[in-house]
Amino acid sequence: MPDPSTVLPALPPLSAQAERLIELGVHETAGLSADEIRTFAAGTDGEGALLAVHPDRAPASALAPLLRRDGKPGFVVVDMPDVDAFTPCAVELPDAPLYAVTGLDRGDHMANWSPDEALPALTKEDRTPLLLTEGIHWVLQQPDALERNRCFMTIGSRLRKPDGSLDARTPAIWISNGTGRDGRERRNAPKVGWCWWNNRHTWLGFASTTGRRPWRG
Repeated sequence: MPDPSTVLPALPPLSAQAERLIELGVHETAGLSADEIRTFAAGTDGEGALLAVHPDRAPASALAPLLRRDGKPGFVVVDMPDVDAFTPCAVELPDAPLYAVTGLDRGDHMANWSPDEALPALTKEDRTPLLLTEGIHWVLQQPDALERNRCFMTIGSRLRKPDGSLDARTPAIWISNGTGRDGRERRNAPKVGWCWWNNRHTWLGFASTTGRRPWRG
């Protein structure tokens, strides 16, 4: 269960989230009008929910640079040029360009677990892991969801190889230390990267949701 000591403040109302996406130009990336996003927000009962754009419409590579922390834009690590090939795995998405993600939890209580350990635990709790794009949407709407030593993995997105097996990398969102190929100028910037499926990290939880639903107008 979520650790009450790490519960974040409520997300902004869906109407405010819609305006945020419009301000960032996400609707144009997704091939949607501003009115379509506003209509979805107005017609969805989503208190505490996250407004998400289907990854087929707004991929991670387009969303990550919109993140900001300390005035620095987000980025995808250089050794993840295939970031958009990490698609939903064992996660059913609404067949709609826009949907609401409910019951968000950052999974701090699973810090220092491996993805291999966390996935069955989430399933037992009737939760599903977030997609990478959903995690980015979360931080776009609530920057405080990304804290030093309390960042998160998004293991709902996986890369399937041509032979059908899953790539051992799993996506995560954390804060750059400005070392190595990140570059010193990116210190404290939001970072989309990857970790190995069987590795543990003390500063990475596992973001998850209780459900996803489209607007039914």
